[in-house]
Amino acid sequence: MSISRKVKRVVILMAEDDPGDQELTRRALEDDVLRVDLRIVENGEEALDYLHRRGRFAVEGTAPRPDLFLLDLNMPRMGGREVLAQLKKDPTLCQIPVVVLTTSDQEIDIVKSYSLGCNSYIRKPVDLAQFAAIIRTLENYWFEVVTLPPVSTGAEMACLA
Repeated sequence: MSISRKVKRVVILMAEDDPGDQELTRRALEDDVLRVDLRIVENGEEALDYLHRRGRFAVEGTAPRPDLFLLDLNMPRMGGREVLAQLKKDPTLCQIPVVVLTTSDQEIDIVKSYSLGCNSYIRKPVDLAQFAAIIRTLENYWFEVVTLPPVSTGAEMACLA
């Protein structure tokens, strides 16, 4: 007898301007481990609007707080570095785990991302199967292995220390 392992609903926000990477991520997350609500924005300005529930995301229920944020560095209008810097300075958002998922393997990008507070930095593989495997590994790690802080407990103040 098969028992479904879908026990938890998680929200993943992905800031990614490449439609191919968006679709690959969506497909990789379609499994029986978790009920993933993947929300996609295409640039840094949209990401901040989503996180702050502004503009088209101001309507109740359109922007649930993400449990994980997958962030591309190189996007139009506002890049991932700027988004990361603003996110980690905000006491109401800084506890959201951020995984930089990018094509850049430049040392300066890696160092800068960690100095801005990213939780992980992953270079996107070119191979589609490897990309899907990385997404599944991220899902397992962040939602099966790690213990995340509860939302709205005042723990967000720890970011400012």
